Amino acid sequence: MMPGRRYGWTLAVLLGALLAGTACGPVADRKPQDLRVGYDSLDGSLAVWPPRGDLAADAAVTAAVTDVVRDWRSPVDDRAHLPSSGILFSGRIDGTPVALVAADVPGESASWLLQLTRDGDRYAVTRATDYTDPGYLVYSDVLPVQTAGGRRYLVSARVQKLLGPQGRALTVADGLSAPVDVPACTAVPVTATLRATESLPRGRAADRLLDLGTGTADPRYPLVRDESGTGRRALTGLDTCVLAGDRGPFGSIPRRIGDRDAPRSVPTSWPMAKLTVRSLGEVALGGGEAAELQQLSWDTDAGTMTAVVYRPADGSAPVVSPADRATPLQTYDLPVPGQPLVVLSWRATRDSSLSVPPGTPVLVERPGLVVVPEPPRTQTFSLAGTDKTHYRSITPR
Repeated sequence: MMPGRRYGWTLAVLLGALLAGTACGPVADRKPQDLRVGYDSLDGSLAVWPPRGDLAADAAVTAAVTDVVRDWRSPVDDRAHLPSSGILFSGRIDGTPVALVAADVPGESASWLLQLTRDGDRYAVTRATDYTDPGYLVYSDVLPVQTAGGRRYLVSARVQKLLGPQGRALTVADGLSAPVDVPACTAVPVTATLRATESLPRGRAADRLLDLGTGTADPRYPLVRDESGTGRRALTGLDTCVLAGDRGPFGSIPRRIGDRDAPRSVPTSWPMAKLTVRSLGEVALGGGEAAELQQLSWDTDAGTMTAVVYRPADGSAPVVSPADRATPLQTYDLPVPGQPLVVLSWRATRDSSLSVPPGTPVLVERPGLVVVPEPPRTQTFSLAGTDKTHYRSITPR
């Protein structure tokens, strides 16, 4: 669900916002080809993204930022569409001029958050993250900013209060929060209280997000929606840098553009919302202590993805599988040190039955779950149901 729909925005409101460009306070003397400062979106009479920062009214700065954004290209060489992009913040952070731009990139219907920093007499794009929600970036209310002093958040005019890790209230000035100590590879909660507006007549007491950590590399967008709070529990004890790696759940399915992989783009398996976890039960391997096996599930812009997590009983680092798209028969490569495994999972019914290739040693077998050693060669497993049989082939890494 795109954030704009979440707040009940209507087409009339958006059209009214576009026609009311002066409501967001455009910079005096701004040339027609320059980026707008602020963004022309209204929630009733409230300008959701007004100009922010002590350099927002500096026409020379606006022109310099515009020139850099005009020359910027996405990983697949698409450019920003300046008329539908905007400078959300332009000011000094810790003494350094910084600009934050919501860039509309029509080629892939993408929305990018560009962070520009001034070095000498020129600006340069120092961070560029692809907003993975199908909605447009400016419909969100909290945007991540990474500075030398730590993580900060830029918030919309709808945000009345912002809580960081440990539930501590963050000071917000001119739309920008104070620095927050966010770990590199650990997910932490961020919660916004939204004021009452035309689209939110009662406001919103807890708009929950997870920050996946400052180690999240561009172009991966580090904030994930966590409306029910299940994502926080699902990621407890997990290294988000491992999750985001090429073999981790969140980074393992590359994005394809046309008929080619686009490794510099955000992965297709990158999470957007609805992170949950469910237990698949305990498994004991080789006579050792039983470990807990869990299944992660999350939404992406390409649908639901899943993965498994193996949590050793001795408290050592959990082991995670690459992602698998949600299908009736799920298969996972689980790289347990010294004993790589394949986990097969399905929703068990009275009429479902799994067939494994002859001679395959089965380590765990129970309704809805089978665990086997990684096969030496490609093998095919089948799940027979009432009216259809599903096949999955496993190829050793």
